[in-house]
Parts: sequence; C-alpha cells; structure tokens
Amino acid sequence: MQAGAVLIGFQEQGNLGIGYVAAMLRQNGFAVRILDFRDNAESIAETVQEENPALVGFSLIFQYYVPEFHRLASCLRSHGVSCHFTAGGHYPSLRSEETLRDIPELDSIVRFEGEITALELMQCLADGRDWRQVHGIAYRESGRCILTPPRPLIADLDSLPFPARPLESDLIILGRKASPILASRGCCRDCSFCSIREFYSQVPGRKVRVRNPAFVVEEMKQLHQLNRTDIFLFQDDDFPVWGDFGRRWVEHFIASLQAADLYGRVLWKISCRADEIDSSLFARLRDAGLYMVYLGIESGNETGLEMLNKRLHVRDVVRAVATIQSLGLAFTYGFMLFDPSSTFHSVRDNIHFLRNLTRDGRIPVVFCRMLPYAGTPIETRLKQEGRLRGNVHDPSYDFTNPAVSLLFDRISAPTGELIQGSNSLANQLNFAWQEFWVMKRMSPVEELDKYGKFLRSVTTAYNRHILQWVECATTAHEMGDESRFPSWDPREHAGELSRHLLLGRDDFMLRHQDLLLKPLGLYS
Repeated sequence: MQAGAVLIGFQEQGNLGIGYVAAMLRQNGFAVRILDFRDNAESIAETVQEENPALVGFSLIFQYYVPEFHRLASCLRSHGVSCHFTAGGHYPSLRSEETLRDIPELDSIVRFEGEITALELMQCLADGRDWRQVHGIAYRESGRCILTPPRPLIADLDSLPFPARPLESDLIILGRKASPILASRGCCRDCSFCSIREFYSQVPGRKVRVRNPAFVVEEMKQLHQLNRTDIFLFQDDDFPVWGDFGRRWVEHFIASLQAADLYGRVLWKISCRADEIDSSLFARLRDAGLYMVYLGIESGNETGLEMLNKRLHVRDVVRAVATIQSLGLAFTYGFMLFDPSSTFHSVRDNIHFLRNLTRDGRIPVVFCRMLPYAGTPIETRLKQEGRLRGNVHDPSYDFTNPAVSLLFDRISAPTGELIQGSNSLANQLNFAWQEFWVMKRMSPVEELDKYGKFLRSVTTAYNRHILQWVECATTAHEMGDESRFPSWDPREHAGELSRHLLLGRDDFMLRHQDLLLKPLGLYS
C-alpha cells in the first residue's frame, strides 16, 4: 500500500487548513505533496499519478466550488487514480451527505477540524485496516450517508506542529514575503450569515481556542529567519483583542515580540470587530508592528446590521474607523450593499455610508450581496420564508420588493467586474495601497506623501464613478423610470483609470527602486 498523500486546494496566500494537515502527516512519517487547485486539471492528474499516493485530499471550503472539484475528481479517476479520495472544509463538514452525492468520486469526508482525523485515516490506509472506524468522518454505505462519532475540537492548539507552507504560495509585497498565520480558532459571535460559528458548534469542545502568544511569535521568528518573511497575515476570524483576556494576551504577545527581536521589525495584519477597536490598545499594537486592520462592516444601516445579527450600530463602525485612521493604521473592509432585508431606502443608506467611508480616497469602494451559506441561520430563515432560490452550489434569494431584485440583477455584472477578481480595478487599488502602507512602515522613501496623493486621486475618481452610477441606477428602479437609468457604463473609464494607476505606480517604483531593494539585499 502506498504511504503518501496529495492535498489539493486553493493556495492563494497559502492554505493553512491544508498546511496543518500536511504538517501533522509529515510529523508522523508520511510524505505529502501540496498542489494548487487552480492549476490545470491535466497537470494535477499527471502529478498525482507520479506521486502514486494512498490518499488524495481536497480542501473544499465553499459550496460554490463543488462543481469544479467534481470535475477535478472525475478527471483524476479518468486518469486511473484509484486511491482513497477525501474532502474537508466548512461545506463538506456541514453538508456531508450533499457533498458525497455531488462528488461521487469521494470515498469519505473529514469533518470539522481535520488534523487528527486525517492522520488516523492515513494510518488505516497505509496499514490496510478498515478506515470506516475512524471518528470524525462521513462515508457512503448502501446509498446512505454514515457519520462516525464526532471528534472533539482540538483543545490545545499549541500541540499542533507549525503548518507546512509551499514557498511558491507566499504573497510578495514590494519584494517582501507575506505569510498567513493563526493566533486562534473559532469565533464567539453569532452573525446570521456566517458559517464559522456553525462549523465550531457542531462537535464537542470549546468553540474559541487561543494559542500561547509565545508559540505564535516562535512561528513568526522561524518564518522570518528561514523564509525571510517580513509580513504576517493573521487569518483569525476574530483576532484575540477582546475584553480583559485580549488585553492580557496582547501584553504577552508584545513581550514575546520584544524577546524575539521582532518588535517593530515585522508587520502584521489582523481581522477584528468594530467594537473591539480601542485607541490605547491599538496604539500599542501599531508600535509593535500592526499596520492593517480588516473590519467586517457588512452594512451601513441599522436594519441590515440587525438582519445580519452583527450586534453593532452604525455609530460603532464610524467610531472604529475614525480610531484606526487617527492611529495611522490602514484598514480594509467587507460590505454587503444588498442583504435579504434590502429596500431602496436601505440601499441608499448604504451608498451614503460608503461615500462617507471612502471620501478621503484612502480606500476603494467594495461591496457584494450577502450569500446564504449552507448551514447558516440566514439560510434557514430564507428557506422558512420561501425566499431561498437557486441550488446548493449557486444559492440565491428573493428580496421582499421585486423591484429591488431587478436593481440587483441590473447592476451586479457591471459592478462585479470593477470590484471582484484579482484583476479588478478595486483589487489593483487595494494592492497599491497595501504597498504604500508597507513602504510607510518599512521603507520610507522620498516623495511618498506625493505618491499617496496620486493614489488618493485615482481612488477618489473610481469611488465617485461607481457610487454615482449605482445611485443613479437605484433612483431609476425606485421610480420605475427607465429614462433615468444611467446611459453610461461604469466600466467605461475603468481601463483608463487602471492604466493611469499602473503607469504612476511603476514610475514611482522605478525612481525609488534602489531604496526599496537595498533592505532586501537585492541592490548594492
């Protein structure tokens, strides 16, 4: 029996889920190859054939990718790969029966946290033992989905080995490597649209567990020394800055950074809630290396925040953003222009909120529609109300006012091209701003303030352009007057703005490349 594994998933900015499983398998003597799901299916099939593994594992986080994973699994089988196929992630864990049905090539599902379960499954396969006795999996038997006894959540995250990280998956910002990292798992909040709480609530164990900050810093130190990582992207659903515990954890974390000689020498980004932003605490974090904060704002009106069960008010978000900016920190955000409670009035409120949020041009406008993820309270509510539409791989819902549905349908494609995807103008602007904030903290150069003004001018033009178009479209649909619908397309000037951005960015980088490259040892 073969004794290796191939793990396949999205590797953009790394995949810590796969990384932890791979590290656990390697620690116990198994060879592991990590592949990027975005690679050509034929190329993946050839690599898997060469590896001849005992196990192929798929990291399937969201339900929207089920058809694509099905095509890949089918391609592997058609190439003669006959070993055990398993899948893990939020969606397969919460909807094991549907996943096994829709990807018939799978032999099993590794449910919820997978490090120990995947290891035991691998050991059974390597030894030729019955793998169906492993706790924490799902499989088919006589057309039925069988769930084995649930495996409790891992109580001590520090007992896990540091995750494996394929070097090619690192994000590069101005020549500096940026790696994902975790300080905690789980979230104590219960937002109605989020599957995180459901994922950690289905099995025994504490729903939120936090690593020892000294071990987090030890991992950072290893990556800094061995991989030359200078930027760390914390992927915690809610970084531990909450309450008295958070303050104690932060104190220990900062002390550990100082002891490791990383204080102020590396940068890091975190995600947290608006009501966790405290000026004095975040000033300390900033001085230690925090440079960017992600906020899940989601809505700019009270009705939307209530529907999403954010347990926040608009004033809380406004205060948090003002605090972040006053401390000289960057921020990014998530925002849902549409949610199941949307009316024309709420859409207008959201447009007004976004206009104020992005007024100074330091952040581009981004938004989406709330998606009814499988297993979430909002999905259950929409189903009960008879408003859930589409299918499990592409779910949708009806708004209470059909005219709002028409508005969403009308604007989704044009705005989506500007906002979503790696090549979108919003993403280009976000990345240029990320470079700016890294330079501000790690490579201050002449004319940086002037370059910042340039970025603000391009960002402001983009923000004004897209919000004006959405506002005009909203007015036309609200009044039922097609003649009021904007005659111009929001994508019309996107190419021009993109070229202007890239030319200005490249010109600035070229003129300052000596100062930017010298700290990296790439320029003499």
